Amino acid sequence: MTAPTPPSPQHGPSRSAHSYDPWGSPPDGGRAPGGDAGPEGADALSTRREVRDAALVAVAVAVAGVALGLLWLWLAPRVPLISDGTAVYLDDAEGEESVGVDGTFTLSALGIGVLSGAAVFLARRRGGVGVVVGLAVGALLGSVVAWRLGVWLGPEQDVVAHAKAVGKGQVFDAPLELKAKGALLAWPFAALVAHLGLTALFGPRDPEPGHVPHLGWGPPPEGREGRTDA
Repeated sequence: MTAPTPPSPQHGPSRSAHSYDPWGSPPDGGRAPGGDAGPEGADALSTRREVRDAALVAVAVAVAGVALGLLWLWLAPRVPLISDGTAVYLDDAEGEESVGVDGTFTLSALGIGVLSGAAVFLARRRGGVGVVVGLAVGALLGSVVAWRLGVWLGPEQDVVAHAKAVGKGQVFDAPLELKAKGALLAWPFAALVAHLGLTALFGPRDPEPGHVPHLGWGPPPEGREGRTDA
């Protein structure tokens, strides 16, 4: 009676002990090369990058509010007032200077918005949520800065004191006011429209979705063939 022949050493371990599971976890516990924590580390890095971009864009755009404030102060029509010694009246009751003040701010803000949206697109062509949020927040802050700067640098805010200073029957300029506060949204609106439009036309295109194989598809890793030769 002949004893059974043991398996040859070169045949390697049997499938039952070291078989290759195509649906199992990737080697090394799914950690990315270089010791990173895989998707979690990539998500954290992406979030930090988005927050940094949002802060940088918001600050840069808000600073441009100084230019808008000076432009508004320069272009806005003056509202003439006159005093009779007891009260202050509009020198021209039918004038439209008050409407022109708000209109000048709105049109100037729209122009600045288009320019800032284009500038942010050129500086951050790759785009991202952080860039868009920073642009919107910075434009709104810039509008507030422009409004307050124009009022501060404009004619005297104390109408009574100004009337006494110029004297009875003398015409003087009314304080610079923004009565339609909705004009503060003109800059953010124009900036976002310009940026999103340029991104749609000239921004980077996402690659066409293709067939992404499962991690287990394809040949098994070296040394894990799980041969079953007897």
